[in-house]
Amino acid sequence: MTHPTETMATPEDRFLWLEDIYGDKQLEWVRAQNALTEEVLVTPNFEERERRILEVLDSTDRIPMVGKHGGFYYNFWRDAEHRQGIWRRTTWESYSSGATEWELLLDVDALSAAEGTEWVWAGAVFLRPSEGAPHERVLVVLSPDGGDAHRYREFDLGTRDFVEGGFDIPTAKSRISWADRDTLYVGTDFGPGSMTSSSYPRTVRVLQRGGELTEAEQYFDVDENHMMALVLHDSTPGYERDLAVDTIDFYTRRTFLRQDDDWRLIEVPEDASLSLHREWLIVRPRTDWSMTIATHGAGSLLVIPLDAFLAGDRAFVTVFEPDASTSLQSWSWTRDYLLLNLLRDVSSEIRVLDPANDWTSELLDACPPLHSVDAYAVDDEDDESGNDYWLIATGFLTPSTLHRGTIRGDHTPVKSSPSYFDEDLYTVEQHFAMSSDGTRVPYFQIASKDLRLDGGNPTLLSGYGGFEHSMTPAYSGVIGRGWLERTTEDGRRGVYVLANIRGGGEYGPQWHRAALHADRHRAYEDFAAIAGDLVQRGVTSPALLGCTGRSNGGLLVGNMLTTYPHLFGAISCGVPLLDMRRYTKLSAGFSWIAEYGDPDKPEEWEYVRTFSPYHLLREDVVYPKTMIWTATSDDRVGPVQARKMAAKMKDLGVQNVWFHEALEGGHAGAADNRQAARMHAMSFEFLWRALTGSL
Repeated sequence: MTHPTETMATPEDRFLWLEDIYGDKQLEWVRAQNALTEEVLVTPNFEERERRILEVLDSTDRIPMVGKHGGFYYNFWRDAEHRQGIWRRTTWESYSSGATEWELLLDVDALSAAEGTEWVWAGAVFLRPSEGAPHERVLVVLSPDGGDAHRYREFDLGTRDFVEGGFDIPTAKSRISWADRDTLYVGTDFGPGSMTSSSYPRTVRVLQRGGELTEAEQYFDVDENHMMALVLHDSTPGYERDLAVDTIDFYTRRTFLRQDDDWRLIEVPEDASLSLHREWLIVRPRTDWSMTIATHGAGSLLVIPLDAFLAGDRAFVTVFEPDASTSLQSWSWTRDYLLLNLLRDVSSEIRVLDPANDWTSELLDACPPLHSVDAYAVDDEDDESGNDYWLIATGFLTPSTLHRGTIRGDHTPVKSSPSYFDEDLYTVEQHFAMSSDGTRVPYFQIASKDLRLDGGNPTLLSGYGGFEHSMTPAYSGVIGRGWLERTTEDGRRGVYVLANIRGGGEYGPQWHRAALHADRHRAYEDFAAIAGDLVQRGVTSPALLGCTGRSNGGLLVGNMLTTYPHLFGAISCGVPLLDMRRYTKLSAGFSWIAEYGDPDKPEEWEYVRTFSPYHLLREDVVYPKTMIWTATSDDRVGPVQARKMAAKMKDLGVQNVWFHEALEGGHAGAADNRQAARMHAMSFEFLWRALTGSL
């Protein structure tokens, strides 16, 4: 593979002016581009497809996922009647019945109307009550625009209202936890010098009830060029303790335990994941960890009593060790057992480990092939249900089902999602493409059972390939209605393909590390190999093959546009990174240097520039039809990279380039179901019409 390149002497950026996110001139440009795109895409047929997608998102038959706190099960819900959503709770008897009765706690639509701010729900932080008492207080987390900056407000579950004169932390990119009923550990914007270069809190302070933020005493701080500071209080009875985390970058951190009025470093590798659970220290190394007594492999899971470790013992028990096809995705503790969620060639496997029986392992028989199944504890501290677990099973053609089970017992279905399209018409297959360096790369193909392998099928290839994020099977009524159900004039249905390229976590940290920094090109070679394999197998042809990706996936398809334009007929690029010369200076970009490299270092810019789509554009290339979309209020990636890419392509005379920017919605591109439906519908409409020749 060869890359178009530029010299280190970067030409003047003529579109730098578009980086003023809320400037009048800039928003005028955005509105003009939006109008051009909507004029082409928004037709009566489009509006009907958008309506059907919104019907999926607003369906009242969806599974209302819950979290158990004390005797109640809490849920946040959006539908057509509650555009911004309601926070509510119920009992187990009611939840497990056919007709759940909910107690309304907070109506975000009503709150927004009363306060004149379009609040977007971002969660709730519960305060542990005193022993035997019900949960009474939470911090409700709200965003004014769907972005990453949040306001934290104290809420009383008894009165179902905000606490007058209670804790109220102004909107910022904060990280906050309860220390006790009258104390918070607050990481927020305290003014100059209090935020890192990545735009996250650099200091954590102790805020007492009734106190002023400006007068709060500093408790922990990190270097300005590190990513973030965080302090958490573990309130588990008998194991109360404070932990501080210095997040250096996305993959390295130092964790400290508060002892004798000082912070004691827990001495594990900085690139390892670490957690504490009661008496246990749990460590997952990202690279091989060599000690005098043993070497622990990358992606393994290690446990040891914390007190023994702090006393110098390093005799970890290895409770999971990966192999060439199996990786650990997550783990969860019930009262007496440890649940491991694994992937074996991107299909789920769940194991139950018994610490009291030398960590013996048993397979939980709940995982059909080519499905995703996750198990996690319901409430490990509950006297009656401490060993209960939730089980969520889903597949591309299997509507999601929520089960509840008990370890050493059965699991039974509680709730199921409805069917939104005729799944019986389709089949799921897993294939492996050979990348340019000989690596076998898996992908899933969802297609009609009567698929003709003659290259004539409109096909959509989706991927991500970054931050050790795994792309797993999942049911989507949006994809079903938006893509699979659509038919060409000769009756061919859309084919959907999900790639499992390097950079993700499908095969553990090694799969991720294989595409970091100077090796980033491997992720793109993998994706291109899958595109080629689809053509070689006769599923589609380049003119009928589209690709889509968001965020880091937007960078992925941006590189398909600039380096592999001959492989695709259309590209949908969402909330993307594209200008890798300036990404560290835009929004939260500085925090991603560990993933991509530092373009301000000449030796690193030499490889970063090879995957910077904004700099790889050329006048002498025929590019596939392209739609670039983003959101004004996205404060993670930001809208400016998408703006600049579209403007530069149009300036170069590239034909068939469309741009759309939602004026709200954050990094998700949508703050409510209506906006999400519009976003999905526009991407699908563009891709289908571009590939089938009607655009």
